[in-house]
This record gives sequence, C-alpha cells and structure tokens, in this order.
Amino acid sequence: MTKTDLLYMLALQHVPKIGDITAKKLIAHCGSAEAVFKEKKRNLLKIDGVGAILLEGLYEAVHLKEAEKEILFIEENDVDVSYFEENGYPEKLKHCIDGPILLFQSGNVDLKNKRVISIVGTRKITTNGMAFCEELIETLVPFNPVIVSGFAYGTDITAHKAALKHNLQTIGCLAHGLNQVYPKVHKKYVVDMEKNGGFFTDFWSSDTFDRNNFLKRNRIIAGLSEATIVIESAEKGGSLVTADIANSYNRDVFAVPGRVTDIQSVGCNNLIKHQKAHMLTNPLDVPYILNWELEADNKPIIQKQLFVELDAQEKIIYNYLKDNEKQQLDIIAINCHLPIFKVASILLNMELKGVIRPLPGKLFEVV
Repeated sequence: MTKTDLLYMLALQHVPKIGDITAKKLIAHCGSAEAVFKEKKRNLLKIDGVGAILLEGLYEAVHLKEAEKEILFIEENDVDVSYFEENGYPEKLKHCIDGPILLFQSGNVDLKNKRVISIVGTRKITTNGMAFCEELIETLVPFNPVIVSGFAYGTDITAHKAALKHNLQTIGCLAHGLNQVYPKVHKKYVVDMEKNGGFFTDFWSSDTFDRNNFLKRNRIIAGLSEATIVIESAEKGGSLVTADIANSYNRDVFAVPGRVTDIQSVGCNNLIKHQKAHMLTNPLDVPYILNWELEADNKPIIQKQLFVELDAQEKIIYNYLKDNEKQQLDIIAINCHLPIFKVASILLNMELKGVIRPLPGKLFEVV
C-alpha cells in the first residue's frame, strides 16, 4: 500500500456516514479509495445499498486534511497499517463483512498458521472465574494458541496476564487509538505484550474516547479468532455482544456455566440455554470441539499404565467400549446415559491416561 493509497483510505474511513461495509462496496465498484473520491456522485448512487444520505460530505476537503495528520502520527510512531485486501491483514478478519478497511497495529503479531481464540467476560470477574481462565490457558499451552482479548479490567487482563505467564502470544484489541492506554493502570503490561503479540485497533489517534467504541471494537475480537470463550457475564454485557457477533460470523462460542444464583453467570447460562454456546466445563473441551491436534513436538508420549484409576463415569464408558468395540461419541453418550459435552471431556481424559484411543470418524476404542 503506497502513501497515496493510505491517504485516500484514511480519508474514506473519516467520512462519518460511510462505515466499513459501504466503504468496501465503493472500493469494489471504483477500484480504489482514490477512485471513489474522483467518481461522480451520480455513478456512486447506482451502487446497491448506497444512498444520498451515506454520501453526504464525501467530497469535503476536511477528510484528506485529517488523513494527512493521521499519516504523520503513523509515521512518527512506526505504526503498522494493514489494508483489508492485503496479505498482512488477519485472514479470519477478511471474511467478516464489517471488518475494518484499515487495521492499525503495534508490537510483534504473527497470526500465520496460528490457532487464535478470544477470551472475554465481565470486568467484575470472580475468583472462580479467574481460576478457570488461568487453568484454561495453562491447559491450552501445548496447542500454542494466540490469546485475544480487550485489555480491559477483569477477564480481559486476566487472560492477557496468563498468556504472558506461559509465553503465549497475546493481542489486545483497543477501543481507542494507539496514542493512549486505557485503563492507565494496565500500561505496565504494554511492553511485554508488544514483545510477544501486541495491539490492534481501527480507531485513529484523534478519535474521541467514547463508551460506544468498546462495542465497535468487539467485532475485531470476535473476527480475529476461530472461537470466542465467555468466562463470566452478567445478564447484559459487552462480552455477550462479542458472543453474538462471533455467532453471526459462524464461529464457535463457548461459555462457562455457573450456579443459577450467581449474578456473574447469568449471561453464560443464557448463552448455553439458548444454544448459542458450547458448555465449557473442562479446558480440554476447547481443543476437542475445535478439532485441534497437538504439534509433533508437543505430543505427549502416552503409554497404557498397568494400574489406571478411573472415576465412576470413566468406568462406565470404559466398560461400554470394552463390550461394544468401536463406537462414535454420540452413541457412547446415549448408551452410557451421559450428556455429549461431558462425554467429550471424559474421553479426552481417558485418552491421556492411555486407556482409549480416537479413530477416524470420531470413533473411539479401548487400547
């Protein structure tokens, strides 16, 4: 992307009533952002979904002037900028209709051939929620995922810190420009995150800080990843918006259930109840449902032990497979009178104990 391309991209992004969806339509029709500004208005109005109201102010000189100012900030602060049609733009975000036309980045982010998950939740995370979040990330270390969150209080910073602790790449999606840090108390984590990960935003350095920005940035959190995990949430909250966006992108969503009397579990319980999320009761549910395989260097050497301790439910499944040979997960669940989500995590534990093994077609058998 040349400096001229960037200038006109920024100018188009600055037009108040033209969002990312409309901007992409205009660019596709005209061939470039520069061509959009040079096209006659009557021709732009022929584009499906583009009306006169959206184009109000398009030709005002202020957009190019403000774009020039933002380029100075980008150059002076060595900000990486990726355009939605470039190779450097996050691949999964390319498939989101409302993904930003420009994405600003700081740090050392590498998403190539990486597993990416987003972890979100309440800012008022409980000690139980914090413990589960930390256990989840620790369990997923062998799969080397990139951990995405929003760099806010509570669940977000818990996820980032756990990722840093285990040397996993982590990305904070910001609701403001790269010229500031919010909340300020989290400034102490910036350097470490930029060493192994970094920050994404589609907001300019001149953008006014606004609460609505948090809802807008949630589409980036959901769009970057193959799955969004909600640790805890009250009945309403930004993390539920992120979950809804992830569902609209046809991405997997997980929710950690809680007691019906727990205020910070209402949102997660509702996601599960309305079948908008997988129930997440065991960290190993994530790689199982996402069909992750361990990299060769990280695969544990599993040997069948002479004396393996199985709990009651594991014994039920073990005896069933011993008597019925190869069986599929859903058949096992039906005949063992156990819920499928529970059987999935039990089978993973039994595989790690070396007493069963998975086969193609989601079949399992006793070793």
